[in-house]
Amino acid sequence: MKKSSPTIRDVAAAAGVSVATVSKYMNGAQRFSAPVEARLKAAIEALGYRSNPLARSMITGKTRTIGLTVLDISNPHFTNIVKGANRVALQHDYTLLLVDTEENQARERPLIEALALRVDGLIVSSRMPDEASDWMLELNKPVVLLRRSPHLQIPSVGIDNHLATYMLARHLVNQGHRRVAYLGFGQARVNDERIRGARECLAEADLTLDVYDAHAPTAQAGERACSSVMLGPSRPDAVICYNDLIALGFMKEAASLGFGLPQDVSVTGIDNVPYGEYASPALTTVDIQSEKMGELAMQKLIEALAGKRESGYATFEPRLIVRESTIRRD
Repeated sequence: MKKSSPTIRDVAAAAGVSVATVSKYMNGAQRFSAPVEARLKAAIEALGYRSNPLARSMITGKTRTIGLTVLDISNPHFTNIVKGANRVALQHDYTLLLVDTEENQARERPLIEALALRVDGLIVSSRMPDEASDWMLELNKPVVLLRRSPHLQIPSVGIDNHLATYMLARHLVNQGHRRVAYLGFGQARVNDERIRGARECLAEADLTLDVYDAHAPTAQAGERACSSVMLGPSRPDAVICYNDLIALGFMKEAASLGFGLPQDVSVTGIDNVPYGEYASPALTTVDIQSEKMGELAMQKLIEALAGKRESGYATFEPRLIVRESTIRRD
């Protein structure tokens, strides 16, 4: 006959305490004297007792689980956010439950609402405008946003997008570039901020910015957009891309069209994804510290779960990383 698993009553009997004491100890709801906790720990280890998470959540109303929604898990920027968030979650005995909305704005709300029923709090990456996101305030769960949302009373984490493209444009101007294009992603909330940053810098040098749209934040979209940028009437000598994936796709197609990189066109991205360094040529980019963004978002959420309520915005300063995909123009 198969031996039955030890129960909470077995632990209580072995430790010489009540069932309630074992429950409070296991749930972290109360501390006890050192001798009592030592007996509890010894009894649990000797019996091999494991608490039932589902039963515990029914009693405490807490799942020890945090939901994280990302726009596209295949994008290394979001993969790094997950890594950072998970690292902090594990340090605080939380499990991460991940949902990929696959860059589909129509799916965001139903997926987030369904996720909210299964977790203690949420970290949300979303493309929905602030005016269409008030429902997040009614989830009755702490939420941290991975974006700046000044019109929502929700804590958020992000980067200075205006500064990111300003820095890239300044680098290109300093390198002697005069015909600069921006290949963006119009559906992104931060796209306009990035256009403004590049335009502001170029205007200081009496230069203008040609704006194109890749229609998706992917390498494939960068490939598809390349010919319209490079074979049009005003071919740029430098391109600032919305992200590294678009930049890498753009570079691949530009080479296929016969352009030398960076001799004919300098290319830059944003995100500092891991394999940008290994492209040929290696990609000049802006590091937005994705892992640290995930860590900070999780830390903010854990503080909210502990009762600390604040709705401020924490930002990381972007860092310019110059590699071989940009060149000085004489």
